[in-house]
Amino acid sequence: MTELATMDFHPQPQAGDARPWAFPAPERGTLDNGLTVLRCHRPGQQVVAVEVLLDAPLDAEPAGLDGVATIMARAFSEGTDKHSAEEFAAELERCGATLDAHADHPGVRLSLEVPVSRLPKALGLLADALRAPAFADSEVERLVRNRLDEIPHETANPARRAAKELSKELFPATSRMSRPRQGTEETVEGIDSAAVRAFYEKHVRPATATAVVVGDLTGVDLDALLGDTLGAWTGSSAQPRPVPAVTADDTGRVVIVDRPGAVQTQLLIGRVGADRHDRVWAAQVLGTYCLGGTLTSRLDRVLREEKGYTYGVRAFGQVLRSAAPSSPGGASGAAMLAISGSVDTPNTGPALDDLWTVLRTLAAEGLNDAERDVAVQNLVGVAPLKYETAGAVASTLADQVEQHLPDDYQATLYRQLAATGTVEATAAVVNAFPVDRLVTVLVGDAAQIEEPVKALGIGEVSVVRAE
Repeated sequence: MTELATMDFHPQPQAGDARPWAFPAPERGTLDNGLTVLRCHRPGQQVVAVEVLLDAPLDAEPAGLDGVATIMARAFSEGTDKHSAEEFAAELERCGATLDAHADHPGVRLSLEVPVSRLPKALGLLADALRAPAFADSEVERLVRNRLDEIPHETANPARRAAKELSKELFPATSRMSRPRQGTEETVEGIDSAAVRAFYEKHVRPATATAVVVGDLTGVDLDALLGDTLGAWTGSSAQPRPVPAVTADDTGRVVIVDRPGAVQTQLLIGRVGADRHDRVWAAQVLGTYCLGGTLTSRLDRVLREEKGYTYGVRAFGQVLRSAAPSSPGGASGAAMLAISGSVDTPNTGPALDDLWTVLRTLAAEGLNDAERDVAVQNLVGVAPLKYETAGAVASTLADQVEQHLPDDYQATLYRQLAATGTVEATAAVVNAFPVDRLVTVLVGDAAQIEEPVKALGIGEVSVVRAE
């Protein structure tokens, strides 16, 4: 008789005691050249994240040159007074670093990630890019051509096309927010190295910029390192730019961007509402999450699970631009409150009908405590995982700077979310998505969807031709 072998098992690990968590608070300082610095020591994070925010917003772009901020942002990594574009890229690669840059309504942002052991070299390259970018004619011309090549692809993308049309509908034509962030073919074609350099010289300077540094800074003399790199960047002082007020027209209406033969309809339903300076923001975030923030939300439960119209529908709030409380003229910020998704063409009318029914039912009956509890658990409970990397922390701190929020804003927001009740969340989401004040953009086959949509009575329906 064969004796069975026995195995000794390692004791099963047991969960430890839960430790309290809060979003990390940065230390704030200023370099001699006027550059504001936020630093955050994160033990164990050997990849350091650096975010540099430049006060070069899209509404500062010269008339007829929409997109010049984007070309400038991309050109920062295309050579300096010390390195050609190829040499600069090679030096970054030797550091194991990545450098990205983009322009948006609040300004231009550069994002650097690098192992802490190579931080001095990478910060030197970043400082060179900000201090003395080459903006060579050939490189700017190449970036312009690349941008022109991107535009047809964006136009062909239903989601991007819907976003473009919604901005055009919501904001007056005189507002920069009504036009594509990265410019149109007509405006980008007029951009050259002289235009890029003029925009740089007018708006890029350390006195109006902020650097955020996050990572394991053990043994790093960050003050000396910043002084030798970003501290060598010079420029004149400047007064804060006046921030224009945000105006929008959210009269309930429907715009169909005609795509003959489309088998799906892209939906984007939105309006402009409160930003993060408003006391209702926490409740609005919670209520919007209950409406369409996850697979268990009301919109998905009806449109996806019950009816099978879609793979998913989401509701969200996205800050477009925030003004400082002391801004001249009392200008306010704005957030885009929207619902997006796609449905099959024959069910476009029924899907919109059901979506409006969900909104009306929400207004009549409100959220329930179970929905609120799940939303709090998902938004607050997973926060420690969301901010495990230095890059995630740096990006959020940069958002706070960009939106003129206090350094403890994110930590305060999580406490507010946990304390927000069901009634408050209901009131906020109902006010955010009033059924008679929503602009609906549909990218799809107008011949099939126009009449069913008109029959819903959710607003005047117009049709525009897709490019």
